[in-house]
Amino acid sequence: MKTKTRVNARPTPQAGASRCRSLLVLFKVRVVVLLLGAAVGGACIATGGWPGTSTLAVLLVAGGMAAAGASAINQYLERELDARMERTQRRPLAARTFTRAGWVPYIGGLMIVIPSLAVLPFNPALTFFLLLGAAIYIGVYTIWLKPRTPLNIIIGGAAGSAAVLSGSAAAGNWSEPGAVMLALLVFLWTPTHFWSLAIAYRDDYARGGIPMLPVHTSPRAAAVWVSVHASGAVLAALALTAHPALGWPYLVAVVLASTSLLALSALLIAEPGKKRALALFHGSNLYLGMVILVICVEAALA
Repeated sequence: MKTKTRVNARPTPQAGASRCRSLLVLFKVRVVVLLLGAAVGGACIATGGWPGTSTLAVLLVAGGMAAAGASAINQYLERELDARMERTQRRPLAARTFTRAGWVPYIGGLMIVIPSLAVLPFNPALTFFLLLGAAIYIGVYTIWLKPRTPLNIIIGGAAGSAAVLSGSAAAGNWSEPGAVMLALLVFLWTPTHFWSLAIAYRDDYARGGIPMLPVHTSPRAAAVWVSVHASGAVLAALALTAHPALGWPYLVAVVLASTSLLALSALLIAEPGKKRALALFHGSNLYLGMVILVICVEAALA
């Protein structure tokens, strides 16, 4: 007589934790945190002080949802491409962690549209920049430019600039000169960040068929262009020292961080290999984070 074995369909804690990690990757939470930092920096500098808890709460919720939704749609559209690249093949949609992924663009779209429309009655400028950032990232960068031109990330970097201006819009002054300069800094910083990563994974991008600049030129020539954009970002950061809300702590921090960033850029030109490229990639993350952090701290203490 055969005994029936009961199968426990209840997910294990390990499976639940793995699913949570996959969702964090799908919605690119680390990238979203950096974008939200840029948005908060835009709000602080536009206000010339602390923008207020309610303003930041609206910005973080609406901006976080919109950025996460756009990131999920980006991964959905690039799931086959990601599967061909060693660096991205473990992303959940590329690895088919979710067996049915048809829900992703719908949920992602709702995450963009719902918060954007929710703030429309009292802050149309914030709605505009939330939708603009998503449109640039999904439509302009992912669908149009990325598969077609080595200059894709230059224009695609405007999505990060839109995040800064969403912060200044949330503060009620989207066109404040300091916020516009911070948006320019992010725009110039973006190619430094992504091209250094593309130099490190040049063969991977070539295998994926993505025409990133380092694929279409020599690593040293790409490193020179990385340095050009790093220098532009440094000039924008230094220009912000003229803002009345920023004082000596900002100047000292930016000079030190800028010296480090330019040194990493010079080392990459001298030795355009994976190790130097990844050092600049991580260093550029720290650079932008430091600039934003000092802006926020000075605003909080103003």
